[in-house]
Amino acid sequence: MEILGATLRICVDDLDRAIPFYEGLAGGPAQRFERGGVQVAAIGCFLLMSGPESQLEVLRKVAATIAVTDVEETHRVLAGLGADIIAGPVPTPAGRNLIARHPDGAVYEYVDRRA
Repeated sequence: MEILGATLRICVDDLDRAIPFYEGLAGGPAQRFERGGVQVAAIGCFLLMSGPESQLEVLRKVAATIAVTDVEETHRVLAGLGADIIAGPVPTPAGRNLIARHPDGAVYEYVDRRA
């Protein structure tokens, strides 16, 4: 399993207002998409999310998004190390993901860029 990087997850009240700041900070344009009623903007290492509080409450429980080369391999490694796989692997607009709870209780999303 190879970890490629991590993305900071930030819940914001007004996505349109937040995007210009993070585009300036990251030095690039936002990639926008919607998932499950939540509006999302990926900008560099930041993942901005805005939507209904009921959805954001769940999303706030995930500490970070970790990019990996292969979610299936990551699933095997995490399970072998004693992590609880909460969801996935499943396809997303950006690739595949899974959500795992580590033995210490921390929850992370793992993503790859495969179709």
